[in-house]
Amino acid sequence: MGETVTEKILNDHLVDGELEPGEEIGIEIDQVLTQDTTGTLVWLQFEALGLNEVQTELAAQYCDHQTYQFDFKNTDDHRFLRSAAGTFGAYFSRPGNGICHNVHRENFAAPGKTLLGSDSHTPTPGGLGQLAIGSGGLDVSVAMGGGAYYVEMPEIVSVRLEGELDEWTTAKDVILEMLRRLSVKGGVGKIFEFTGPGVETLSAPERMTITNMGTELGATSSIFPTDERTKEYLERVGREDEYVELQPDDDAEYHDEITIDLSDLEPLIAEPSMPDNVVPVREAAGVEVEQVIIGSCTNGGYEDILPAAKMLEDRAVNLTTEMIVAPGSKKASEMLARQGWTAEMMAAGVNFSEATCGACIGIGHVPGSDSVSLRTFNRNFEGRSGIEDDNVYLCSPEVAAAAALKGEIIDPRDLADELDRLEAPGFELPEEYEGAENDIITPDAPVDDGLVKGPNIGDVPLKDPLDATLKGEALLKMEDNITTDHIIPATQDILMYRSNIPKLSEFTLSRVDETFAQRALESDGGFLVAGENYGQGSSREHAALCPMYLGVEGVLAQSFARIHRANLFNFGLLPLEIEEETYLNIEQGDDIEIVDNVAEAVESGQEEFTIRINDDWEATGLLKASAREREILAAGGKLPHVRAQYEEGGAAPADD
Repeated sequence: MGETVTEKILNDHLVDGELEPGEEIGIEIDQVLTQDTTGTLVWLQFEALGLNEVQTELAAQYCDHQTYQFDFKNTDDHRFLRSAAGTFGAYFSRPGNGICHNVHRENFAAPGKTLLGSDSHTPTPGGLGQLAIGSGGLDVSVAMGGGAYYVEMPEIVSVRLEGELDEWTTAKDVILEMLRRLSVKGGVGKIFEFTGPGVETLSAPERMTITNMGTELGATSSIFPTDERTKEYLERVGREDEYVELQPDDDAEYHDEITIDLSDLEPLIAEPSMPDNVVPVREAAGVEVEQVIIGSCTNGGYEDILPAAKMLEDRAVNLTTEMIVAPGSKKASEMLARQGWTAEMMAAGVNFSEATCGACIGIGHVPGSDSVSLRTFNRNFEGRSGIEDDNVYLCSPEVAAAAALKGEIIDPRDLADELDRLEAPGFELPEEYEGAENDIITPDAPVDDGLVKGPNIGDVPLKDPLDATLKGEALLKMEDNITTDHIIPATQDILMYRSNIPKLSEFTLSRVDETFAQRALESDGGFLVAGENYGQGSSREHAALCPMYLGVEGVLAQSFARIHRANLFNFGLLPLEIEEETYLNIEQGDDIEIVDNVAEAVESGQEEFTIRINDDWEATGLLKASAREREILAAGGKLPHVRAQYEEGGAAPADD
């Protein structure tokens, strides 16, 4: 039987397990990336493991979330990260140089390689044929030390593309169509591999828009084959020698197939407040828009901003609409400026932001109260923009620019009929991606002497090994689709404490219940109760680490998002899946006890656990875990588990 592109890369990197869906596999990692809000813990954990040098082919540290440096805590984090990169052997991208995914694709992403990143949108370079996966920071630390990355082997689903995009439809509409069909849970346990004749009609950056937002489907990763369009992009970024041909075999078999005819698509938009709440733009037309932002890691490239610039040429933004451009990289900004497009957009009434994640996580450009914001971002979770009752829509740059000109949501095809000389801008790549290269510091650059830690940078808390008895209060009951933004918000007033776990923990689940952190700290252990898809969203391991620090023993949920589930194991929290009836009958404040000898049951491989509620009734919780995950859980988390192996063996274990 032939192999898919995914299977070819996995087989080349497989160190443990078999490529059977549902089976745990361990793979060798070629490249790692991390950013400033997750990177501090990555390097502190790397240090705590006793490791002294990066073992992967390449490691890159980016500073893209806290670039505005609101106070010394942000700046100290960046100084520490620069010193860690220099001490341990990683590239360092300075604050303002751009978003990790955009800068990485310009400089390092390579076909056929594996990439592990402590950011959920790490799969972006799947559009270049790189198998890229987002994970918690501790998994990145271990991989940087030479250990394998473990993941449950996903099902590989073929997304067959046929036809060609019409005028005014874009790659953003392709991924919005997938979200419309499949929902934010439709990709859990899957890798989407794009096939079919429509693939060759899409440039590499268009493909990376799609793979970037595959994360919103809950997918482990998304990937395209490589071809002339891949080679074309690598030539234009000056890395043509890194091209590798990757195509599925003619007799490759997939677990499922989805067919999308690109020529049937129309401009789409995700309404508040989920990326899968997708409708045709014409169905949302007429809604007044006060803010438009083009940018982010999804649509922040030169080639994403250029169509909007063309639409704005010799025109003006609506007087009651604010428009901001937030480029994905400084190189994109420089190219637009050198070609005169920045001046053209400024003349139209556009404001420019630094190349940062900023507005995407509620840092800067927070919408006004009771207003509508159109964004070319990848997420519109409620409150993520920095204001709780927000109304954020997701769309393509063309739809965003049309709204900026009209002052309301409008299908750009309809706007073209209204305005003279408004033609579809098309999608074009520059002849060369050129710009200053001085913001990436190489691993051997003599910029710091050892680790530089400011007063806000603390140690990584450790959990004791799992007890025989787990009991406590149901501290908080939550609904479906609780995101990591709910668990640990990413706004600037909170984000600055990512290196200070005791302080950061004070904000745990504050968006759900502002009394939670204090109640949890005062309780003698306890549990979180949630519906489906608990922990969707970013890779931030703080969403597991902070509850652990507050004394939470476990989470009872109907289902878990992939990365967060792994983070719960990594920090020693018991994740039990419960039935809907159990979820409905548990009330906040109930007394919960896991009846079994928990430590013994976890280590022995027991799957069904008896949950006693109020000494009144019982239910069953399922622990779906590999032998390796059970060892980690019993040890109190991955850090104490790996440290123990390291101390026993005298070297960092290569298989964990």
